[in-house]
Amino acid sequence: MGIMVATRPVLTLTGRVINNVVSFIVFCFLDLFDVILCIVYKVVDFLIEAEWKPCYCSSAKEAIMRIATFLLSEPGESKVVCLRSNKLQLDDVSETLYSRPSLVSEVSKSTLKELKRLKVEGTTSRSSHSERIKNGTLRSTFTINSTIIEMLQGKIGGQQSHPIPRWSDCHCSTCTSWISSCKETLYVRVEGPKGNKAREDVLFIHGFISSSAFWTETLFPNFSGATNSSYRLMAVDLLGFGRSPKPTDSLYTLREHIEMIERSVLNPYKVKSFHMVAHSLGCILALAIAVKHPGAVKSLTLIAPPYFPVPKGEQANQYVLRKVAPRRVWPLIAFGASIACWYEHISRTICLLICKNHRFWEWLAKIVTRNRMRTFMLDGFCCHTHNAAWHTLHNIICGSAGKIDEYLDAVRDQLTCQVTIFHGKDDELVSLHCSYDIRKRIPRADVMVIDKKDHITIVVGRQKTFARELEQIWKYSSR
Repeated sequence: MGIMVATRPVLTLTGRVINNVVSFIVFCFLDLFDVILCIVYKVVDFLIEAEWKPCYCSSAKEAIMRIATFLLSEPGESKVVCLRSNKLQLDDVSETLYSRPSLVSEVSKSTLKELKRLKVEGTTSRSSHSERIKNGTLRSTFTINSTIIEMLQGKIGGQQSHPIPRWSDCHCSTCTSWISSCKETLYVRVEGPKGNKAREDVLFIHGFISSSAFWTETLFPNFSGATNSSYRLMAVDLLGFGRSPKPTDSLYTLREHIEMIERSVLNPYKVKSFHMVAHSLGCILALAIAVKHPGAVKSLTLIAPPYFPVPKGEQANQYVLRKVAPRRVWPLIAFGASIACWYEHISRTICLLICKNHRFWEWLAKIVTRNRMRTFMLDGFCCHTHNAAWHTLHNIICGSAGKIDEYLDAVRDQLTCQVTIFHGKDDELVSLHCSYDIRKRIPRADVMVIDKKDHITIVVGRQKTFARELEQIWKYSSR
């Protein structure tokens, strides 16, 4: 017994070293593979769609040159864009989209940085136009009006919007239903009393690569008759997911997601006050909505919220990227998150193989399980486009890193609603510390830790119990 206790730290250290070494080798290969795929997709896109499709692998110089002739400024219509190290930073757009350090990029960047430093040292006296030289990097600021933002999204300037899915996206009736309906609003599943008979409203917001089915196939059938007769339950498919629109020219920013929820749910259904239930990435959207509508929120229920306090001196977006996707092969869920976050073209390939062919995978799952498997989780996982998933992941999870503290403080100081947090003890994707860190900023928040449950089974598999827990929260908040 004593020998095992003594050798446990050694085994742990050995396992960590092996994980680090294997991860280094694997991700070095993936860095190179993603570059190769970048070239392949540019060629295939041109052959099939007759135009070069931009990606975030483009050199900084190329990206700047594409917009350099459109640098304009109009009174009252401008947005500040900072050119830092020849990188373009737009409001609401996470820098992790175009700046994700890798072995290949770090070697090239360090070489270029050293050359720039030597050049800057020799020309400092003649660089009166530069704003400042810091850490060997020239930094300047320009003001660009909103027209440029729209042009970067391909919405004006002679370019047509692209509502039709790309060749690598699924074209099935489910994934493209929003095109045939000609609606520019989200898909919303509503259950409960019709008209003005509902006593209260509840808004459900799903997480990343999921859909409204996460709620409608689990919780909705398990609410009591009293709840179904008194509460109007509204589950939404987020922009780019499920049956909702998947525009190819959208950047899927936090602002776009919030405005679409308002346009599709709060405004048309004339929601004056409501409860909110959100899972994972949806928790960030729920917090933003709560801050925007502080007097309307009756209760706020967050499930596995991805909150990572950023230490002072750290770049918020990059810090959260490293926390969510640590570039490790183990645990497997961290490996999957790293693939999704770090590799634009590898993740597109995965979407091509899985999402575009989701009907085949659903059919195969039914055959293997002899039709005993409910495929709503598979539907939610597959019914999205790579463009939607890629931008939502970076612009919501990483891009909100600098705003989330302000949201939490606003909920603490400006809202009086009950805040309840549920977290699975075995959640390997979002650490339990995230929920405890939220309670540090909102002391009145109740944190409910569920044993032997992870990121998904916190709801799926205990839906009856969770439905009763939500009913108690709503009943208490309505007093």
